[in-house]
Amino acid sequence: MNPTPLELLDTMLGHLGYAFDIQESTGEDGTVTLQVYTAESERLIGPEGETLEDLQFLLNRLLQAKDRHAPRVIVDVEHHRTMRQDAFLRDIRALAEQVRQTGRPVQLEPMNSYDRRIVHGAFKDDPEIVTSSPPDDARLKRITLARRR
Repeated sequence: MNPTPLELLDTMLGHLGYAFDIQESTGEDGTVTLQVYTAESERLIGPEGETLEDLQFLLNRLLQAKDRHAPRVIVDVEHHRTMRQDAFLRDIRALAEQVRQTGRPVQLEPMNSYDRRIVHGAFKDDPEIVTSSPPDDARLKRITLARRR
């Protein structure tokens, strides 16, 4: 029997020597989030969230190695990802407002696939703003915000 995402993350963090508690939740869209609470949150998050990103990537790779159709799991540490995402979206929405007012497209800084997914999702139902990304083989993954035509 395959371990659950929570069991697998518990094992990974235990082997890394962390003392922690994990709470699992499922969002309205069915996305599973594993929220980690630990006294060593800064160390687990890492500089600019890199350690947290790596941990989430490894967990999902292990889950998909056992079942290639396994749903993607989000790993967060003491709501760091949620707070960062809120601030990130606030900045992106300010840029979108600039596009609405000027009509000129804005190209965002390169970002990882998780952040690109957040941006595309934030504007998928927007009647005025459209997002576009370069082709998959582009080296720099930038999103452009523009007015819908």
